Amino acid sequence: MNGSEATIEVIATPSLGDTSYLLVSGDEAALVDPQRDVWGLMDSCAAKGVRIRYVLETHVHNDYVSGALEVRAATGATVAGPARAPYAFDHLAMAEDDEISVGDATVRAVETPGHTAEHTSYLVFDEEHRVPSAVFTGGSLLVGNAGRTDLSGSGRTEELARAQYRTLRRLALLPDGTRVLPTHGAGSSCAAGPVSGERTSTVGTERRTNPVLTAQDEEEFVRGRMSGLPPYPAYYRHMAPVNWHGPRVLGGPPVLRALTPNMVEGLAGGGAQIVDARDRAAFAAGHLPDSICDELDERFATLVGEVVPFGTRLVLVLPEPAADAAREAMVQLLRIGYDDVAGYLAGGVDAWAAAGRPLRTFRTADAAALAGHLDGRRLLDVRPDRPEGGIPGSLAVPLAELPRRIGELPRDQEIWVVCGSGRRAAVAAGLIDRAGIPVTAVISGGAQDLMAHA
Repeated sequence: MNGSEATIEVIATPSLGDTSYLLVSGDEAALVDPQRDVWGLMDSCAAKGVRIRYVLETHVHNDYVSGALEVRAATGATVAGPARAPYAFDHLAMAEDDEISVGDATVRAVETPGHTAEHTSYLVFDEEHRVPSAVFTGGSLLVGNAGRTDLSGSGRTEELARAQYRTLRRLALLPDGTRVLPTHGAGSSCAAGPVSGERTSTVGTERRTNPVLTAQDEEEFVRGRMSGLPPYPAYYRHMAPVNWHGPRVLGGPPVLRALTPNMVEGLAGGGAQIVDARDRAAFAAGHLPDSICDELDERFATLVGEVVPFGTRLVLVLPEPAADAAREAMVQLLRIGYDDVAGYLAGGVDAWAAAGRPLRTFRTADAAALAGHLDGRRLLDVRPDRPEGGIPGSLAVPLAELPRRIGELPRDQEIWVVCGSGRRAAVAAGLIDRAGIPVTAVISGGAQDLMAHA
């Protein structure tokens, strides 16, 4: 690679809807908004003879634990972040027009408040230092939308919405060909509504097509930021304090311990939450008492963060092969700060049953078969929002609110729980079953299928 040519590697984390970036010029690099599990990336850089000189943070993250301190501990890189961020650890404070060099590339800070008060973007210039080739926009300008402005509390939403409006107009003045490299994208609750499936864009494309840049005046923009925002997971409120203070440095991915049924029983008795990561049908057919169902897919950790209080000790029941599942589950949980995982049940449910311990079950249903036969059934809709208005006669409790509202559910009749696809319904059914309420989970299909025949 020519020393004057900078390259930018796009590193997506689909489970959180986020993207990190590795800027490389010559044998030096800067890592932008890294996830906590950065160990493989650091190994790759070392193998290529690339030194990570800087970790750049665009803002104090609300949706994941930053990997900045992991990188610093392993490589000696300088952590650089917004000058207005209240970090409690040593870092390079980047204010308006402050610059750092990465090989032959120059990175310049641009204060872009809105998504958060301290939010800062970074322009990338080539060796000629004339026009920016890219801008790391974090949670300000996204592909097809912008970052939400309510994560700092409702009392600051309007103030930050007005700041976001000015930030977006400022970024829109950059040259058409400037690459737009946001941290938040499709699947992130940090976005203020739908975003494109594309991870990156250009300023010219966004100026022509992004609704937050096309026709809105400031008052219209602010009204949109103040209402109709989708809910965000409960764990979000813990992430900023973790990142302000600096998360615990792990030094590598932890290895989960295999647990016997006796050990699991003792941990559960001591307050640990058992999370069963098998598929929803297997869970319904037989699961450990007081466990909850959360399939090991890309949404695994996010749903744990919705229904399990932050800081709770966890015990996992895993699908086979358990070693692979343990690695995936642990990485997802570490990303959102659920570090206290005691281990997993060796041998799974079979080992539990073989040890003479009881299993619980509940019934399941298919939405297509149930459609048109709802009379007399107590239906609970646990979708995070109900854009169609909901199923007539149903109860509506979003999954994230269910743990604290479980006492509101009637106990005199079986509850049929439904969501959009069956995924959240299975989680909810585990919570309801744990409370001793008769439940049937609609685990195939969802509310729209039922409404079509209501």
